[in-house]
Amino acid sequence: MRGAWQWPAFVAFTVVDGVLLSELPFYDRGTGSVVGGMLLAGFVNIIAIAVLAPLAGRRLRRRRPDLPRLVASDYAGTALLAAFSVALLIGGLLHRPALAAEREELAAVAVATRQYVVAQAPEYERGVGSIDVLRVEDDLYRSCVPGADPGRSLCLFVNTTQMPPGVTLDGDRAPNSAYRRHGGFR
Repeated sequence: MRGAWQWPAFVAFTVVDGVLLSELPFYDRGTGSVVGGMLLAGFVNIIAIAVLAPLAGRRLRRRRPDLPRLVASDYAGTALLAAFSVALLIGGLLHRPALAAEREELAAVAVATRQYVVAQAPEYERGVGSIDVLRVEDDLYRSCVPGADPGRSLCLFVNTTQMPPGVTLDGDRAPNSAYRRHGGFR
C-alpha cells in the first residue's frame, strides 16, 4: 500500500482543481463552473499521470533505486498532481487583482449606461436591470439595454479610459447576443 496514492489523489486534486479554476481562475474569467473546471483539470491531471509521472518516476528511481518502478511512478504522479494544484492556487492569487479591476470596470460601464438611460432615453428605463455588456476591446465596451422589441435594444459604446466613462450611442440596435452568436467581439 506504500505506492497507492496516485489515483485517490487524482480524484481529490481534480475536484480541488475544478473549484480553483472556477472560483480563483488564473486566466481571463475562468471556466465559469466547477464542472467545467473539473473537466479541464481532469484532462491535465490525466496527462500528468500518463505522460509525466513515468518519466519523473524513472528520475526518482535514480535517486532511490530501492523503490519499485510502479511505486516510484505513483509517488511522482502524486507529487505532480499536488504541484499542479499549487501552481493553480498561486496563479489564481496572482490574477485576482486583474479580475477585481475588470469587475470595477464592468460596474463603471453599468453605472454609465444607467445614467445615460435616465438622462437621454427614459423609455428604456425598465430594461436597465437587464443590461448586457460586451467587451469590444480593452477599455471599450458595448452596453445594450433591452426595449419592448427583443430584437432592438438601446446600445451604447462605453469608453472606460476616461473618468467618468465616455458614452457614445451606437446606431445599430441589434442586441449583443447577435454578435456573440456570430463570434463578433470578445
